[in-house]
Amino acid sequence: MPSPAADSSPTTSVLALIAGDMVEVDRVIARRLDTGVPLVSHVSQYIISAGGKRLRPALLLLMAGALGYRGEQRFNLAAVVEFIHTATLLHDDVVDESTLRRGRPTANESFGNPASVLVGDFLYSRAFQMMLDANNMRVMQILAEATNIIAEGEVLQLMNMHDATLDESAYLRVIRSKTAKLFEASTRLAAVLAGADAATEEACASYGQALGTAFQVIDDVLDYEGDASETGKNVGDDLREGKTTLPLILAMQRAAPAQSALVRDAIETGDTTQLPHIVAIVRETGALEATRAAAAAEAQRAIDALSGFSANSHVQGLLQLAAQLLERRA
Repeated sequence: MPSPAADSSPTTSVLALIAGDMVEVDRVIARRLDTGVPLVSHVSQYIISAGGKRLRPALLLLMAGALGYRGEQRFNLAAVVEFIHTATLLHDDVVDESTLRRGRPTANESFGNPASVLVGDFLYSRAFQMMLDANNMRVMQILAEATNIIAEGEVLQLMNMHDATLDESAYLRVIRSKTAKLFEASTRLAAVLAGADAATEEACASYGQALGTAFQVIDDVLDYEGDASETGKNVGDDLREGKTTLPLILAMQRAAPAQSALVRDAIETGDTTQLPHIVAIVRETGALEATRAAAAAEAQRAIDALSGFSANSHVQGLLQLAAQLLERRA
């Protein structure tokens, strides 16, 4: 079974800026996962401890630092966004029938679908309990809207399964709902906590949305050029699940008719017997380079969103995150 390689990426140095804050977030997470139902704690801890950079809570903490906010509520809301993200992972893996995440069996593979769905529900409801602690209606509004839009994105993706006619705008709508919305909410929450004006709040939200979009686009690239020992997932998993991602959309546009037909048939039927040929088509048509260029445009949009911010180490860290995202390998 592949396992993720040790993380030596430049992103690690950015996350070092908030290492102390993340310790506090972990304390909040541990305390709020304490429940009298052992299976809830067990499954929650299994997925939360599975690795990853905790990018969404990290973004909230980095943006709070960028805006000079040092209040305790940043730890609580960072834990909230991690709980919401974890709940979506649990439900995602059930819907996608995934067996591998970050190099080890998914929770549904280890504990079964019922436990994964119900513990995901627990994490959502716990997150809503915790957001009340902020005693701020704007915080509630942002997180309620984000959770609803994420659910809409999940349904959109389900509707789009095995649809080879999906175009780039429909693809972007899904990922901006399903993935980028929680990035956007995380950075917007930091602005609200800091008492920032409306223009600054929108700049923070734009940064989060653009970064989240770029993150997902790169993730879709890695499905066709990644190494399972680094990514913790198998090459071609998206195609296997019937997802029409940007590399496939661009490959079908660029390939010869017979090659496009092969890709289209694989999307529509879920047949992966031709997977090596399809991966070769995606690579040979330049679809991966074009997809990376789309991610680069989003990363630049994130950088541009912070152009009016006063320089400090946390702002610099946010800029570095956007610039380094294109080097992402896992």
